[in-house]
Amino acid sequence: MENNLELLPLTDDYIFKRVFAYKGNESVLKDFLEALLKIEIKGIKITNPEIIPYEKGEKRGLLDIKAEINDGTMIDVEMQMKNERNTEERATEYMGKMISEQLQVGEDYQNLKKSIVIFITNYNFLKRNSYHSVGRMKFDKTIEDEYVNMGYDEEDEVASKYIEVHYIELPKFKKKELSKFTKLDQWMCIFTQNKEGIMLAEKENKEIKRAINTLDFLSKDPKERERHNSIVMAEYNRLTSQHNFYKAGLQDGIEKRKRRWNKRKFY
Repeated sequence: MENNLELLPLTDDYIFKRVFAYKGNESVLKDFLEALLKIEIKGIKITNPEIIPYEKGEKRGLLDIKAEINDGTMIDVEMQMKNERNTEERATEYMGKMISEQLQVGEDYQNLKKSIVIFITNYNFLKRNSYHSVGRMKFDKTIEDEYVNMGYDEEDEVASKYIEVHYIELPKFKKKELSKFTKLDQWMCIFTQNKEGIMLAEKENKEIKRAINTLDFLSKDPKERERHNSIVMAEYNRLTSQHNFYKAGLQDGIEKRKRRWNKRKFY
């Protein structure tokens, strides 16, 4: 990586998919998922390798990454650039689709595989302190009046082993001593553009080095920079328009209140 080159951000969902789902980069996605899920993955297959770039005026789509790992577990990874106030709802929809698409009509439920949805967000939305939150279906604590001592240990019992949701909220990732970085922390350095952390991570992890090389290649492409800049400008214009609309509505409301007040004074 050139020290003076500003890398395109991985929070751009198109760049994100180019880095993690590009042909030949399966090992990059595998390493990231191993760090996130804290499991060993012996094999991985990206089931939607198509990469459709965003063009001005078009709806963004097909930029999530769907993968199947060696034990049959299905994984869907989504990068969310802006907070549309529906992250949990979107995750629920993704999970429902992943489960329903696994089985054909009449197929044995024993063939159902675990589904994992991973949302990486460029904003905070959970009232939690950790940048990485994991959600699993668990039973509520037994109600005292309904308790029957059967000798079971209920502490870690899950209601379903087939559903798991991970949220990574990038703004919550804070700098700490590099020597204390976990493997997942090292990956977070790339997402948050922590240059010092990136320099260390790419020395210690060959897959992170491969990801940086891909990102470096894309960042040198004038067309990719133009595409990214057009997205940034479109988002800036959208937010500016929303702000101006809010100000106009607020001013209109103030003027109406003034007129009503003046009428009261007159009478």
